[in-house]
Amino acid sequence: MPEKNFPDQSTRLFSHLKFDREQLNHQPGSLLGSTALITGTTIGAGILALPAVTLPSGVLPSNVAICLVWIYTLLSGLLIAEITVNVMGMEGIAHIGFLAIVEKKLGNLGARIAGATYLFEHYAILVAYISRGGDILISTFAKIGNLDQDLPHWLGTTTFTILFGGMLYWGKEKFLEKLNNVLVGIVIVSFMGILFLGVGHVKSSLFLFQNWPAVGGAISVICVTLFYQNVVPLVVSQLEGDISKIRKSIIIGSGIPMILFLAWNTVILGSVNFQSWQINQPNGSIFDPLEVLQSGEAGEVLAIILTVFSEFAIVTSFIGFVYGLIDFFQDIYRLKQVEISRLPIFSLVLLPPLSLGTINPYIFFIAIEYSGILTISILGAIIPAIISWQEREKLTNGIYQSLIPGGKITLAMMIIIAVTLMTKQITEIISLIQINIPTLFPSISH
Repeated sequence: MPEKNFPDQSTRLFSHLKFDREQLNHQPGSLLGSTALITGTTIGAGILALPAVTLPSGVLPSNVAICLVWIYTLLSGLLIAEITVNVMGMEGIAHIGFLAIVEKKLGNLGARIAGATYLFEHYAILVAYISRGGDILISTFAKIGNLDQDLPHWLGTTTFTILFGGMLYWGKEKFLEKLNNVLVGIVIVSFMGILFLGVGHVKSSLFLFQNWPAVGGAISVICVTLFYQNVVPLVVSQLEGDISKIRKSIIIGSGIPMILFLAWNTVILGSVNFQSWQINQPNGSIFDPLEVLQSGEAGEVLAIILTVFSEFAIVTSFIGFVYGLIDFFQDIYRLKQVEISRLPIFSLVLLPPLSLGTINPYIFFIAIEYSGILTISILGAIIPAIISWQEREKLTNGIYQSLIPGGKITLAMMIIIAVTLMTKQITEIISLIQINIPTLFPSISH
């Protein structure tokens, strides 16, 4: 039962208590499980798209950008945890989703803006995961079965959704936590194998290539790659509002992927000469690190490890984003005071991205690119910062618990950075539309 008053920051906010054979047992979430959830959510399809956008800038500029974006997303994750803990304490409830927090603090208009942005972000990312995960799945089946012709794309997306969506639907909470821990372990071990085998292809001379202006085009995908904020309210609930554990879970859970991304980016960009690749490829080609490393340069063993890593990295992140959307729809029905069963919620979560991912098999990179800065800046920075600012103004007697340093100065900086990034992204989209208008609508250009 939630405790009405705020405890000391070193204690939990409430306790998960359940009856087991007429005995009341304490069943807290584990720090390991919550950390693995954040790590697994972060290490997803974005890591596969990362070299495609960082290749033009070079190793050093892109790695600097990854580190700076990680700091930004770390503050964002801590900020969302901060407002979640404080709202749970004030309301006396053991779990609340992000949409419900926004509705309570910013009203219907704020909730609608956050809801539309949240829905677009999650559907776009799930489209990317289902599309890419399905492709890898049927490619693996084709190789195992020695099939001469390619299997249809829709078969891969449907199989991926039924297989892993079904696990989430029928699996028990503890089983899914252990499963996610195992999958994250497989991802990390297979990634270490990739680094070990791939480092032999690194050419130190390629580290000298630097194109700092080009790094701006990679920021959106880096933001998506390091996004995990959707599971932060769930982590807060699992760890019973324990500030110390929550902070450790977010820092370690997001720090591990950041280190892996730096290593992955360094190995791939250190193995491929951008100028040579650009000359040998037709216009409009997208750099795909899997195709490069599986082309025979890295050997059959590396190709197998890459397949394992890619698929399970997508699955662990798929789990986190499905949880995020489930929380979203539960919040909507909770606010309407309507009960809804699991089947309709899972249908709302999985069927729309499955349909989009099946219609357009090339949507992976498009979804990753255009779901980045705009949505993450709104959900991860602007809205949480406004809520935190308001709550700090109301609560001047010191009971507001803060997880980020710097107070209102940090909040102001996060809002400024978010607005700057959004303005840049909107400007680029407008320019792209203007460039393509003559092609799309020839009559207008005349």
